[in-house]
Amino acid sequence: MLSSCGKQLDLFPHSGISPDAVTADDLPALRLGMYNNMQNDPKVHSFITFDILGGNLTGSSGNPLDIINSTLSPLNSIVAASWNGYFSALFQVNNIISICESLPASEVRNRTLGEAYYFRGLIYFNLVTRWGDVPILRKNTLEKPFRKPVTEVWAFVEENLNQAAALLGTSESYYYVSADAVTALRARVMLSQGKMTEATTYAESLITSGKYKLDAFEKIFRKLGNTEVIFAFENISEESSINISDLFYTYAHPNKGQGTYKPARDVVDSYAANDNRKNISIVNIAGTECINKYPSGQTGRDPVIISRIAEMYLISAEAQGRLNGIGRLNQLRSFRGLVNLTVSNDDSYIDAILLERKRELLAENFMYHDLIRLGKAIKNLGILSHQTLLPIPGRELQLNGNLIPNPGY
Repeated sequence: MLSSCGKQLDLFPHSGISPDAVTADDLPALRLGMYNNMQNDPKVHSFITFDILGGNLTGSSGNPLDIINSTLSPLNSIVAASWNGYFSALFQVNNIISICESLPASEVRNRTLGEAYYFRGLIYFNLVTRWGDVPILRKNTLEKPFRKPVTEVWAFVEENLNQAAALLGTSESYYYVSADAVTALRARVMLSQGKMTEATTYAESLITSGKYKLDAFEKIFRKLGNTEVIFAFENISEESSINISDLFYTYAHPNKGQGTYKPARDVVDSYAANDNRKNISIVNIAGTECINKYPSGQTGRDPVIISRIAEMYLISAEAQGRLNGIGRLNQLRSFRGLVNLTVSNDDSYIDAILLERKRELLAENFMYHDLIRLGKAIKNLGILSHQTLLPIPGRELQLNGNLIPNPGY
């Protein structure tokens, strides 16, 4: 419905209710609608964009760079759908924030407002790590916005997460946002900015809390009870178009799939025989290697994990540096069936972290951003310097003359 950032505020659903008419009794329904928008509006490719662009996936040519180059175009539908989807979700989140701020404090109001602040922080994390400078919309507006500098966007992300943390506590399940989900995203945000002390503090607070433990991949990615997931979208089939598995499984799989993407050869080869993540991460179907973390194929939908404790181990290991962090790295490796590492220099340590992130977080939307923030994308992927940012979609540039294209596109 909301086809562009430039036009979205000119459109209103016929069944829409004016925010002024909303009461506290309406918040539970609005809250569930917000979750639905956050999960579905950015579209399925947004949840694996950093794997597509990070060299983890290939298409028919077998060369990851072919997919990277075809995706990084102002006319590419994946880029446009993600941009439109994030701003569409933001439109709904801003409405919720506006409504909640007009209501008296209560348990449901505070929880809904805290979740909305978390989601706004998550939206802007996704925007800044893809496009750099982006418009900051604190409220929905009819004005055509300008892009704000990256430093302001990061500050806005932190501001929203601070507001969320002040309002949230525990949640009924990891399919709802909790204070711990906020902490996990804070750790990621700090690592992305190179704020290593803060990243360590947030990651370690979750690792040492006693609430979460590393768990088996067959539990994490087969919708079984586990001690690892901090927050995930439940992705119930009746209400969702987010079918990641369909893009990974081939039609030869019992559950069928389009097989649009397959794991790159170096990804497949990176798993040792004794790595207990291997069979859940990758499966061979009739001679074709397929990503196996999302098992439903065309028959259903799988949860989409946003934060889990293994990422916190990797954040802590990186943020603490080689001398102090290698213990956390080796704890993760040992749990996954691998021997401990000894690393002699800092460059080799970062390479070891990257390799472990590739194996642990495959198809969970990390690698491109990891390579960009560590300054390794141009060398490792063979991309051009301007391809360290996504292009602003061409239609958005036409609709809003205040948006300036990213250089090189």
